[in-house]
Amino acid sequence: MRGIITIFKRELVGYFSTPVAYVFLVIFLLVAGGFTWKLGGYYDANQADLAPFFSWHPWVYLALIPALSMRLWAEERRSGTVELLMTLPISAAQAVIGKFLAAWAFTGVALALTATHWWTVNYLGDPDNGVIAASYIGSLLMAGAFIAVGSALSAITKNQVIAFVLTFVVSLLFVLAGFPAVTDFFQGFAPAWLVDAIRNMSFLERFGAITRGVIEARDAVFFLSVIALFLFFTTTTIELKKAD
Repeated sequence: MRGIITIFKRELVGYFSTPVAYVFLVIFLLVAGGFTWKLGGYYDANQADLAPFFSWHPWVYLALIPALSMRLWAEERRSGTVELLMTLPISAAQAVIGKFLAAWAFTGVALALTATHWWTVNYLGDPDNGVIAASYIGSLLMAGAFIAVGSALSAITKNQVIAFVLTFVVSLLFVLAGFPAVTDFFQGFAPAWLVDAIRNMSFLERFGAITRGVIEARDAVFFLSVIALFLFFTTTTIELKKAD
């Protein structure tokens, strides 16, 4: 546990010691605000809720989190500091978890800064705050899944651009899995159970269910399972690279 905390602190401080972190925060807030109040048509809807705000989160994360996660391991491998990191009295799993938690916490900070939107809708009307709270939790869980995917793909390459592209593509597949065009394509030749499995892997479907105000165990378990699976993949990759 001490090793995880050490890596977590090291990484989190590292985020805020560079201008990249502040650029990320500013872009995230501007994009989230623009999608909510402008493109989301909040005032035209004449309804006090944050549905327009949360409906854009999968797409915002799809664009921004690959940029955040691409450096998690690719930069360490490129600069050779991964070997130094592995000489510390910590396991590869502890390093992976510590780095992931730091990136997740940083994303949580960005999400927390959007609480002004929550305050605004309460000022303008009488929203269902339980639904909003559930949506924030669901958004954080989904962000964790995106970061875990990025961590795994960052571990397999030294090139941050390649890590970004791979993370974007794989994350896009998770987002689009529930689209009718995708499920209709597979229905033409795949068995029903496979089509249902593909639909159930959709980040949009899972997050959409949570934004309706109920955090069902199956949706939370799904995101946590994605996180665990890709962190396991990251750990395995780092172990194999260390053995080379």
